[in-house]
Amino acid sequence: MINFIKKNIALIWAKNHVKGTQTFKQNAIKDQEVLLLSLVRTAEKTLFGRAHQFENIKTIHDFQTQVHVADYEDLKPYIEKVKKGQRQILWTETPEYFAKTSGTTSGSKYIPISKEGMPYQVAAAQSAIFHYIAQKNNADFVSGKMIFIQGSPELEEVNGIKTGRLSGIVAHHVPSYLQKNRLPSLETNLIEDWEEKVDAIVKETEKENMTLISGIPPWLIMYFEKLIERNGKKITELFPNLQLIITGGVNYEPYRDKMNELLGKPVDTVQTFPASEGFFAFQDDYQKEGLLLLTNHGIFYEFISLEEYGKPEAKRLTLKDIELHKDYALILTTNSGLWAYSIGDVVRFISKDPYRILVSGRTKHFTSAFGEHVIAFEVEEALKATVEKFPAQITEFHLAPQVNPTSGLPYHEWFIEFEKEPADLETFRNNLDDEMRKRNAYYDDLISGKILQPLMISSLKKNAFQDYAKSEGKLGGQNKIPRLANDRKIGDFLESFKK
Repeated sequence: MINFIKKNIALIWAKNHVKGTQTFKQNAIKDQEVLLLSLVRTAEKTLFGRAHQFENIKTIHDFQTQVHVADYEDLKPYIEKVKKGQRQILWTETPEYFAKTSGTTSGSKYIPISKEGMPYQVAAAQSAIFHYIAQKNNADFVSGKMIFIQGSPELEEVNGIKTGRLSGIVAHHVPSYLQKNRLPSLETNLIEDWEEKVDAIVKETEKENMTLISGIPPWLIMYFEKLIERNGKKITELFPNLQLIITGGVNYEPYRDKMNELLGKPVDTVQTFPASEGFFAFQDDYQKEGLLLLTNHGIFYEFISLEEYGKPEAKRLTLKDIELHKDYALILTTNSGLWAYSIGDVVRFISKDPYRILVSGRTKHFTSAFGEHVIAFEVEEALKATVEKFPAQITEFHLAPQVNPTSGLPYHEWFIEFEKEPADLETFRNNLDDEMRKRNAYYDDLISGKILQPLMISSLKKNAFQDYAKSEGKLGGQNKIPRLANDRKIGDFLESFKK
């Protein structure tokens, strides 16, 4: 009876919530303008606001004139002041949290999360679940066990500001109505060593009635493989009531076949787009492509065409200016004190009514050693199309340029860890090259002009990418291995794993 009541309450909440979202979907452009000016007025007396003459900002154009696009290095002097306990620096109040992330040039990054910003992180995750329940007209999973594979919830303090990984911070804000059903235990969640942690999660969950599982794809795969190894059953045999997978952090499509193989049969999947800087979008229709952009969650969005990104006079666009099926660098202004902040993600709009996006890559993760500027979306789509024609299962891959081969022309080298290789790897390689040439005109020109030879595939031994992540201290959590590079750093490591 209790489970029946819980499911029905969840259905009512979900349907009411989805009805309430129609307003922001319809008024996105106006809401965004109002939001930006509200953020500016709020922060007018902060150190950043005074330095950038917020009192003179009356329009979006004024803001774009006064506040230049920034990366972490640009904002770091302000953030260092906040870390020292100074007030009224980027935002009116001291942050409630610092989300600590791994930087490449800056060392650890400390991303502020304000008391206003944190509730939106939680609300967005809830909204994703409510949209699924309302569309499915089914909330059966609320009566089972749910697991969120995440970082440690143990937080340190920096001058009174609680600091840790975003997923660990979010663990402290799981709604009370989910706590009784939530796994793993706090003791398991506190384990720092990722492999030890996954082993403990396996033991803790393998006999439970798991109905919802959440995490980024590479670590879900690791968890599922260990479950299968211990129990000799596919995941849906082990968890027959598993209804929903919630994932984010990377594009799910390259992992879908591998996930389905481990699951034993397809399970409904909801993709999300969270980050330390905010929760930007989620899949509001689990049967359709694209993530609903959250335009009323304390974040003002700007977009720079990827072709112009990094140029001094690059035009900053707002929602009313964007074009469909074009790649844009994502720029954020948030109610946690980030101003015109370049997060490093690249998005592509596939709908304007409402605004839905795909995450198509990273501004720093591309291959352009020869001027081709190949991005993640292109390689993922080319690989997907090739696998559909020539069946294979891929665990992970990485593309690196080979600029100085021992003989012949330079080429793109694809390091691929296959779960199951295609029947004919040479045919697979040729088709993959054709698919890449269809998607990137510059690459096609380089092949046609005999500047590059067609791509090469290096097939890798099992666990090559896990071993690379471990070598970098980035095994587990929300860490992701770049799929594209302009150098051979990752490629050189993977050389020893070639078959």
